[in-house]
Amino acid sequence: PAAWAAAMLTKFETKSNRVKGLSFHPKRPWILASLHSGVVQLWDYRMGTLIDRFDEHDGPVRGVHFHRTQPLFVSGGDDYKIKVWNYKNRRCLFTLLGHLDYIRTVQFHEEHPWIVSASDDQTIRVWNWQSRSCIAVLTGHNHYVMCAAFHAKEDLVVSASLDQTVRVWDISGLRKRSSAGGPGGPGGPGGDDDLMRLGQQMNSDLFGGGDAVVKYVLEGHDRGVNWAAFHPTLPLIVSGADDRQVKLWRMNDTKAWEVDTLRGHLNNVSCVMFHARQDIIVSNSEDKSVRVWDMSKRTGVQTYRREHDRFWILAAHPELNLLAAGHDSGMIVFKLERERPAYACHGGTLYFVKDRYLRAYDYASGRDNPLVSLRRAGSSAGPASGARSISYNPAENAVLVNSDADGGSYELLIIPREGGGARGGGEPSDSRRGQGQCAVFIARNRFAVLDKAHSEILIKNLRNEVTKKCTPAVPSLDAIFFAGTGSLLLRSEDRVALFDVQQRVVTAELSTPFVKYVVWNADMTQVALLSKHTVIIASRKLEHLCTVHETIRVKSGAWDECGVFVYTTLNHVKYCLPNGDSGIVRTLDNPVYLTRVQGDVACCLDRDGKNRTLQIDNTEYVFKLALVRRQYDRVLHMIRTAPLCGQAIIAYLQNKGYPEVALHFVRDERTRFNLAIECGNIEAALQAAHELDEKDAWHTLGVEALRQGNKDVVEFAYQKTKNFERLSFLYLIMGNTEKLQKMLKIADMRGDAMSRFHNALFLGDVEERVKILEEAGYAALAYVCAKTHGLDETAERLAGELEELPEMPTMADGGEPKLLVPPAPYLREDNWPLLTVSKSLFEQAFGASAGAGGGAGGEQAGGAMGMGEDDAMAMEDAGDAWGDGDDLDLGGEGGGDDSMGLGGEGDEDEDGSGGWEMEDLELPADVLAGAGGGAADISEAGPFVVPTPGVPAAQRWAQKTPLAAECAAAGDFDAAARLLHRQLGVVNLEPLRQHFVAAYLGSHAAMPGAPSAQGATLLVPLERGWSEQSGAAGTGAPAVVAKLSTLEDDLRRAYKWVTEGKFSEALRTFVRIMQSCFMLVVETRREVDEVKELLAIAAGYTAALRIELQRKEVAKEDPKRAVELAAYFTHAPGLQNVHLALALRSAMSSAFKAKCYGTSASMARRLVELAPAPKVMAQAKQVLGACEKAGLGDALDLDYDARNPFVTCNSAFTPIYKGSKTVACPASGAKYHPDAEGDVCGVSQVGKIGADGSGLMVSHSQAR
Repeated sequence: PAAWAAAMLTKFETKSNRVKGLSFHPKRPWILASLHSGVVQLWDYRMGTLIDRFDEHDGPVRGVHFHRTQPLFVSGGDDYKIKVWNYKNRRCLFTLLGHLDYIRTVQFHEEHPWIVSASDDQTIRVWNWQSRSCIAVLTGHNHYVMCAAFHAKEDLVVSASLDQTVRVWDISGLRKRSSAGGPGGPGGPGGDDDLMRLGQQMNSDLFGGGDAVVKYVLEGHDRGVNWAAFHPTLPLIVSGADDRQVKLWRMNDTKAWEVDTLRGHLNNVSCVMFHARQDIIVSNSEDKSVRVWDMSKRTGVQTYRREHDRFWILAAHPELNLLAAGHDSGMIVFKLERERPAYACHGGTLYFVKDRYLRAYDYASGRDNPLVSLRRAGSSAGPASGARSISYNPAENAVLVNSDADGGSYELLIIPREGGGARGGGEPSDSRRGQGQCAVFIARNRFAVLDKAHSEILIKNLRNEVTKKCTPAVPSLDAIFFAGTGSLLLRSEDRVALFDVQQRVVTAELSTPFVKYVVWNADMTQVALLSKHTVIIASRKLEHLCTVHETIRVKSGAWDECGVFVYTTLNHVKYCLPNGDSGIVRTLDNPVYLTRVQGDVACCLDRDGKNRTLQIDNTEYVFKLALVRRQYDRVLHMIRTAPLCGQAIIAYLQNKGYPEVALHFVRDERTRFNLAIECGNIEAALQAAHELDEKDAWHTLGVEALRQGNKDVVEFAYQKTKNFERLSFLYLIMGNTEKLQKMLKIADMRGDAMSRFHNALFLGDVEERVKILEEAGYAALAYVCAKTHGLDETAERLAGELEELPEMPTMADGGEPKLLVPPAPYLREDNWPLLTVSKSLFEQAFGASAGAGGGAGGEQAGGAMGMGEDDAMAMEDAGDAWGDGDDLDLGGEGGGDDSMGLGGEGDEDEDGSGGWEMEDLELPADVLAGAGGGAADISEAGPFVVPTPGVPAAQRWAQKTPLAAECAAAGDFDAAARLLHRQLGVVNLEPLRQHFVAAYLGSHAAMPGAPSAQGATLLVPLERGWSEQSGAAGTGAPAVVAKLSTLEDDLRRAYKWVTEGKFSEALRTFVRIMQSCFMLVVETRREVDEVKELLAIAAGYTAALRIELQRKEVAKEDPKRAVELAAYFTHAPGLQNVHLALALRSAMSSAFKAKCYGTSASMARRLVELAPAPKVMAQAKQVLGACEKAGLGDALDLDYDARNPFVTCNSAFTPIYKGSKTVACPASGAKYHPDAEGDVCGVSQVGKIGADGSGLMVSHSQAR
């Protein structure tokens, strides 16, 4: 039967030069691709990224191979060189020389340190890569040797040659010589033995030697053989040749013979191999196809075709079911069949398909029973024709099995209700087949089938009879999924629609990436839509709840019994909460497919269809879910019992506004202190500050306590930091003149004249001020002060001491001077009265646990603190330390030895009372217990003091965002500038000022305040994507002024101005577009690529227009320079064809007028290749003819070489030819000579030339 064309299950694809060699890494998701351009690329096919490139070969590289265990790979190229590389060190270790022509293939041996290479010099060489020498030359082919490969287990090498033969070589002698130690083995060096070995070595080099001999010569192909390969376990060989045939050969110990010929390719067969895990042969050809052949039937079963690319090479992964094929424009990594088992779960049973049996797995008992056998698909079935999905009907005990056979088909099976497992998987009691892309049950006796060809949904009964047809208004409908009784989910390219079968209407739609799988929760209230790299959670009515983006492919998912969606990627088990929070549950060694998650056990199927159970720790996501659902009793229970810890949990609680809960998990005192300050918990902060006992901590505590009006803690914090000025001001605003008097005496004791003067000023004590001024030597000022305030006796005394009396100041309005006395306070309370609120559940619970035994705690604390019982003021009950008047004598026996005037332990005055013991002062018990003044009698269950303040929207926006636009919108211009500097090397912020201001203004709406409030306005934050469901919490994303669509309109306008020759206007527009790109915010990866493309276009045109404007400036004074600049303009990257044509026409004319006929002719040829308008084409051809007639010489010595690739320096406007060093601006990508490093880029106007940049971030998807 003819092979049928099919779509390849492509996992990864690259675009590059022709790929001639491929090799999979045995363990990591890497693949090597050697190119016709001489480059070897190392790709991560799972992430889709280029890891490294190696380009030391001169000419095409045809062979490449990874070592099985060492971090090595080998490559061979047309430069006759074999290079061994260390990919960890990213360098070539050494080069093996010996071949005299192109090297076709290279391969490491599985066990020995050998490399086999095949060459166009008609030889095969075996090398020892440890000794770096050739140990055998296999001669016998009389044409190019196209490939050579070791056998996986035996001492054999197979080779294919254009001499139309396949040869099998016996290298057992090489193994024996290697095990015997070679020249240094048994029978060591000496005399005749050395001469004999030297002769053997010469013969070996000339004639091939005896260590490797031909065992079989396989003849049968009519044209040159391009490839031959061993079967990994069976004594089989497969070969492909230019006669378009694939031949299968068998061998034994004595002979080898042809078994069969596989015909079907329409051109030369490039490569052929056995599949490692299935009985199939895979071949590719220059006829642009990859073909799959059944080894047992020896017929073609599948064909994959490309439109324009010939295939050259195949590679198979040594362990996974992956293949790779190299073609003219890149390579593809693909599978021949889907490895995901088809399964459906109902109740406690899993129904799945394995080995053409429908099986049932009981979760409780762990039994796996075959139910019924599935019919074998039609004769055209290929490897990808297995079961794709199944749908189970519990009412009728029926199953629909969907497969890709015959272009899409289904099988309806009625499972016997009794004895199904005992029948050992016999034939079903009833089975019917039909054509259709998808089939799913929608009722107890109805199922829906998608007829993709007619975009119809057929409703059938259990007799497989059509009862109804629906044509939903969904364009490009290509799949249907179950959505509850009587409903379907319809998939198209970019959306999913909810379809009511009874009413035949679409009731809801949701824009999504291409959805592959749909998973409903148990009560059908939420659905998870899985696409290649996205998980979308939606409600029953397709209302979007959240989206999670992944860089690794999403493979499967299941709903936890708590309502959390647990899903797998290729290497992780992850979770997603309904609010969008996600995280990692555990890592995976191999991909699995989740079928059920219950508690800490995840049930799954592996790729072999085996049921497995994984132990998972669900504590983290159950805790977060309880917080999201406000199930605080459960949160408290988990806090007390579950092993929750770690910085991730603490950060999560902080971000979600639960610092008081995070406080419970923290043992580090510094973190406890910061969290307590954040949630306004003065008591916890005070305890942590005692432990830390650092000046910064006491200062921060004082600031927070002052904000809350807790003067006791403020006073204590100022005392601990010895901040006398703040203490004095605190007593002033409290109206506590008694303590101000004491502060005055303390200042006197400390000898701080300025502090004494301030305290005297606060107290209105004129005599003290005059005394301070006199003691400080300011007698004139003292006289003025005394005279002004009516202290006549003191003034007369001072006047007698002064030689000349100062002039007395006068009041400007002739009024009388008044004494500065602090106003009497209206209210004297212990602490500022606070709003009465109830304690939260967490604070009550934590307070109860922390205060167990708190009945005696107050007195114990009071006693421990050494404070009075009734007075909360530490300074009030410090004994006689404050003193009365002249009786105060602070300091110890040493008098003035204590420079701060603070008595330490043991420092007492003459009557035995202690000094002002700042270090020993502690708080009273009621302060430590958290009650101040009048609030002290409030019981624990009663009103509380401090409400948790809300977080301003702008502060939420700026928290941990990697996007400069969002920081600017939040008003945090410093953070935006730092992000741009880190990402793009931005150092000149002046051009971005207007963009920053516009972003901030655009994210807020101003609402006028009350009429009585002059000029008062209320700024209302505007959030992106806000809806009523977002609530007060908002979306956490500010509205952004700059839009991608607006910039695209500006781009079209700029193109028009370039076409019209309005270069100045166009330049300003392109610069604005480029700088606006820095302030964009987009959602999808596709939009990120569009922004980067737009930025590259704007930067390219900006650079080009700067060259053109420079040309116009020098056109009259320097014709030579003008011609050079016109030529450089034509090499600007990214120009539209119409603009390139205009640039070429201008450069052609300039060069022709300057008699630079060679350059003008070059421009004319390039212009003709663009196929411009007929008039321009005619002119170009005329100029070309005139230049050829004039001799194609240049009258001016131009600094321009059209044949040597170059970029233009955007500072000096001179060419930088390939191979020369350059530096670039990370903001625009513009290139410069190295001497411009450190300057501001002239293209972007903001970036620093040569700076490092991590790359522009315009979407949160880039940070995931």
